[in-house]
Amino acid sequence: MGRVTARRRASHVYDGTATERPETLVVEEPLEIRVNGTPLTVTMRTPGSDVELAQGFLLTEGVIAHRDDVLTVRYCRGAEADGVNTYNVLDVTLRPGVPMPEVDVTRNFYTTSSCGVCGKASIDAVRLTSQHSPGDDPSTVEAAALTAMPDQLRSAQKVFASTGGLHGAALFTTGAALLAVREDVGRHNAVDKVIGWALETNHIPLGGTVLLVSGRASFELTQKAVMAGIPVLAAVSAPSSLAVDLATQSGLTLVAFLRGESMNVYSRADRIRH
Repeated sequence: MGRVTARRRASHVYDGTATERPETLVVEEPLEIRVNGTPLTVTMRTPGSDVELAQGFLLTEGVIAHRDDVLTVRYCRGAEADGVNTYNVLDVTLRPGVPMPEVDVTRNFYTTSSCGVCGKASIDAVRLTSQHSPGDDPSTVEAAALTAMPDQLRSAQKVFASTGGLHGAALFTTGAALLAVREDVGRHNAVDKVIGWALETNHIPLGGTVLLVSGRASFELTQKAVMAGIPVLAAVSAPSSLAVDLATQSGLTLVAFLRGESMNVYSRADRIRH
């Protein structure tokens, strides 16, 4: 498996003086995800928890719904690997009867924030593929429990502490018990990893949980929370307008600007107890 950090030299400038010194950086490498041998997508990720990443991605994109939809997940050699396993190509074999994903303009893989699909079509695509909608989840969470979660996430981000260059995602129970934390250079990958962990441990759908992300709440991250059946998504930074629209239509509680004792609640505020 690849390393998660690497050393590079940098010129540090302070008060007009430059000093050469080594710096610890987060590793970024491509991971190609194949389904039944067919290339599906390539994501730039931090190595580690790749099986969770692949399965979380497939669940949040509606390809699979349960752990038993997957027969095997294995690393394989890339076409130009010269016989050497780079651990950058992962092949997922689906259970017989699980249809192959169709990658076209109708059913999009939302891997960028500029996919060119209008807001309504994006939300409709999630609604049509979601099997674990959080709208009927009766869970509630104390506001004080939410405000304590960012510090718990930061304390658990071991690689961030040495590099400062990683996004974090954490799953909590609504009682504020920490279930899983994952880090990655891509915020969407960090979320896929924790959802993949939940799939592996038979926690899907993720009723009665809070997903906390270290950055902003984008449409893509909101989509992933909805697809996994998570009732509360919290972010330390801002939400996008489309994220709020999707959360509202899906019955997801969307919390953003979660800093100190303060937060904004954009949808399903009835789940937050004060």
